[in-house]
Amino acid sequence: MTTAQTQKSGAGTAHPDHLGHVIFIAAAAAMGGFLFGYDSSVINGAVEAIRDRYDIGSAALAQVIAIALIGCAVGAATAGRIADRIGRIRVMQIAAVLFTVSAVGSALPFALWDFALWRVVGGFAIGMASVIGPAYIAEVAPPAYRGRLGSFQQAAIVIGIAISQLVNWGLLNAADGDQRGKLMGLEAWQVMLGVMVVPAVLYGLLSLAIPESPRFLISVGKREKAREILAEVEGENIDLHARVAEIEHAMKSEHKSTFKDLLGGGFFFKPIVWIGIGLSVFQQFVGINVAFYYSSTLWQSVGVDPTDSFLYSFTTSIINIIGTVIAMIFVDRVGRRPLAIVGSIGMVIGLALEAWAFSFDLVDGKLPAAQGWTALIAAHVFVLFFALSWGVVVWVMLGEMFPNKIRAAALGVAASAQWIANWAITASFPSLSDWNLSATYVIYTVFAALSIPFVLKFVKETKGKTLEEMG
Repeated sequence: MTTAQTQKSGAGTAHPDHLGHVIFIAAAAAMGGFLFGYDSSVINGAVEAIRDRYDIGSAALAQVIAIALIGCAVGAATAGRIADRIGRIRVMQIAAVLFTVSAVGSALPFALWDFALWRVVGGFAIGMASVIGPAYIAEVAPPAYRGRLGSFQQAAIVIGIAISQLVNWGLLNAADGDQRGKLMGLEAWQVMLGVMVVPAVLYGLLSLAIPESPRFLISVGKREKAREILAEVEGENIDLHARVAEIEHAMKSEHKSTFKDLLGGGFFFKPIVWIGIGLSVFQQFVGINVAFYYSSTLWQSVGVDPTDSFLYSFTTSIINIIGTVIAMIFVDRVGRRPLAIVGSIGMVIGLALEAWAFSFDLVDGKLPAAQGWTALIAAHVFVLFFALSWGVVVWVMLGEMFPNKIRAAALGVAASAQWIANWAITASFPSLSDWNLSATYVIYTVFAALSIPFVLKFVKETKGKTLEEMG
């Protein structure tokens, strides 16, 4: 039996006795995703309070909200390199510390400038978590379960988003509907941001309870320790020596991935890197994060009561979780590409309906009833189809699709592109919506439509393949 066959017959069918342990490891690593979602979305509850407290316009407000994404891009670009040097677990612990510092600083700012600084620190942590979570899970998960375990990252993100909206809604009610109302000696929005200390500390503690990636251990010569962890996660019924030899063989032709390794082809980067960048950009250019950064402000702008707008933000987050669960069920059954295409079609419909609804003039400060309900339902449809497709598929594929010798660096570049695209959407939305809210949603609809031919032409299926088979 060849090494590859040994791997497939053993690791590919993961022993049930070990699956519970692997699920715990993946869930603990995905706690970074929870913080990613929580930190990204919790600002939704503070947007109008920040505008009022610091007396700033839409353009300046957008920069303060979006500046965290610059930190995200830097964190994502550097996390892979750092992880290759000091290990995946150490990177998680650094991110946990940064999340904690950011939560405290954001809750207790002296002025707008240091609030923005703490947002950048939190962004750096989000960027690190966005890379290390899927990379680590892909490296410890048995191939037969890798898609579902990889989707833990997105599941954790959407749960983090939902919990942040629920906490915001509860705190807003406790402050009698006033984002600047007093709670525990602070304004309500400050408490919203400070609560993140709790999951940040938990993330740090969980990182102490999970093993280092066997691939990293082999890369630094700790073969015996790598065998122990492979036995933990893939079962002792496989040939551990052959499994280690296979990983070593794949690594012998490699060196530490660097930016230079990504260069090649006629357009600067290798084609596979551009495909990863394309997936990342399309995931953001459909406008998904408008729903999580600005949804309360959006609904209030079309006449919805502030408390109700927070409730709608929470119900959207619940739909996000439902869609993610659907994706987790089907990502290893039907594959990544079919889910992406179905999701794109659904997003086009939802976004087009929102664009139509927002094209009507407000009556007494509100959308007409039919258009108001259409906008609300269409927003939930859009989020549902995003969650059951691109929300999960992109993170799973970025952890899988690159050849071993460039995986860490390529994942970092693709994730950085995602954060830059996220920044472009986040920074432009307030000004675009002031200009023409309907036209803004037409733009998002066009990108959702363009994602369909992109997937059909360029994206290859990765379902069921081992990381070593990616090249």
